Amino acid sequence: MQICRNTQAMRDCAADWRRQGQAIAMVPTMGALHQGHLTLVARARDWVAERGGGRVVTSIFVNPTQFGPNEDLDKYPRDEENDLRLLREAGCDAVFLPGVQDIYRPGAQTVVEVTGLSRMLMGRLRPGHFRGVATVVTKLFNIVQPDAAAFGEKDYQQLTLIRQMVADLDMPVTIIGVPTVREPDGLAMSSRNRRLTPADRAASVVLSQALDQAQQMVERGSGVDALRDKITQVLQAEPRGEVQSIDIRDAADLSRITRIARPVVILLAVRFGDVLLIDQRVAHP
Repeated sequence: MQICRNTQAMRDCAADWRRQGQAIAMVPTMGALHQGHLTLVARARDWVAERGGGRVVTSIFVNPTQFGPNEDLDKYPRDEENDLRLLREAGCDAVFLPGVQDIYRPGAQTVVEVTGLSRMLMGRLRPGHFRGVATVVTKLFNIVQPDAAAFGEKDYQQLTLIRQMVADLDMPVTIIGVPTVREPDGLAMSSRNRRLTPADRAASVVLSQALDQAQQMVERGSGVDALRDKITQVLQAEPRGEVQSIDIRDAADLSRITRIARPVVILLAVRFGDVLLIDQRVAHP
């Protein structure tokens, strides 16, 4: 496994692969890896194998531009040694580990923003977050020039936004959505989970419990208002959680809905202490 700690090293590595005619699949991460990330790596490996073989590169970069001034950039977990061990075991071919100065040159003025999707839902709770995401993903794609990139469905708005950005900017990158990987008790895997106190960790399963009930209601034909009321009831029954948002949107484009006639995505954001957890579920009527 090659370790590339600056932009030029990553460019040279990827260029060598392309000269050999190999496809490249990428998994952008912020590190503190868990089984959810490794599932993305496995899906990327499957993707290149389906095309006759190729290489998988994982990036590890805690992107400062997607954190707000009062968010947890400094507290975000970092564990490079363990991340590299996990990626070696997963069969990753290269890891891109740039520094902030490699990605954001002094005096840089250019940003990328998917205007509509960036400012709704989680974008309202975290102004500027998705502009930071779109900008860094664009830069990573420009450096690595992958043929495909894998993203988790847990960050559903992010996945939808990246698909929109790739289409709008004619980027030749196939975006692979990978289903959410969960702990045995149903909690969606996230690097932030390790920051939960034991009591908050036990309480956090309320997100998946609310989504389980919501999915059953959609399948039984319940309407939007009844669905929202039930989710609110389940979440508010857990006193350790502070509900930040409950949204029910069209699963294809996150547009508002008044009735459930097509697949919908249920998006939750709940704060436990200073840790904001998100989860989602696509439900079919």
